[in-house]
Amino acid sequence: MPCATAVSPPTTKALCDVQRLSNLAQLAHWQAQVAHGAQPIAFVPTMGNLHAGHLHLVAQAQAITPAPLILVSIFVNPLQFNDAADLARYPRTLDDDLARLREAGIDAVFMPPVDVLLPNGEHGVRIDPGPLAQDWEGAARPGHFAGMATIVAKLFHLIRPQFALFGEKDFQQLAIVQAMVHDLNFPVDILAVPTQRAPDGLALSSRNRFLSDAERATAPHLYAQLRQAAGALIAQQSVEAVLHKARTELAAAGFVVDYFALCDAKSLQPITQLSPNSVLLAAAQLGAVRLIDNLRMRS
Repeated sequence: MPCATAVSPPTTKALCDVQRLSNLAQLAHWQAQVAHGAQPIAFVPTMGNLHAGHLHLVAQAQAITPAPLILVSIFVNPLQFNDAADLARYPRTLDDDLARLREAGIDAVFMPPVDVLLPNGEHGVRIDPGPLAQDWEGAARPGHFAGMATIVAKLFHLIRPQFALFGEKDFQQLAIVQAMVHDLNFPVDILAVPTQRAPDGLALSSRNRFLSDAERATAPHLYAQLRQAAGALIAQQSVEAVLHKARTELAAAGFVVDYFALCDAKSLQPITQLSPNSVLLAAAQLGAVRLIDNLRMRS
């Protein structure tokens, strides 16, 4: 049964244990139990190793009115890794994650083993994310977005949420999910949540734990360059010159820059003039860690 205080204030709700769902039968049973309450479901998909950014997504879900049931998934999706070593070293912190989710007062967590969502270890049918996935992270990580979209689509189909929350930190991922929902008529509202940052500006990420102390001190320069570039573009400086300066200064700080680009926020295509719906996208390697970030520029 769901916690009896499912719509009570968070201080009461947090005292109840989280429903732990590990297979499709348990998920269906939970859905049948909560169906009579007619509450919407707000879904927060994660790969675990939860941090304050994930918990902010949960808090934003809890702010929806009328109050929804909150379901978080924890699934390290092998389809979105094109490097077996990267998959193997992705942090698994299930006990800590469950404790955080219990404290946050969510209703249920869906944490299926790989063979539940991928019975044969693979998936013959995959979602083609189309042109949005061709550049940027899609070029750096071939197949990543097809694997992401396939599992997200499967989770939408199984969970049937009314709302799903995604952070703007993974801007290209968010754009692909929004396009998939629109083009395939998924009956779910995608809520975009602003990037959560450390006090020095570094975007919160599960991969930040792999930064050395020196790298962690350097890492905020990525966001600093995004902000400087945004200011220069607003001041009508040359787009080409602004982007070149940002790449040069990041390289001087020790980053290996993959891209630092001004794009249309909908198509993700590079643009040569600032427009009312632009986004700066950046990715750079710092030591063994790939950092990505972005900055929306709205009129």
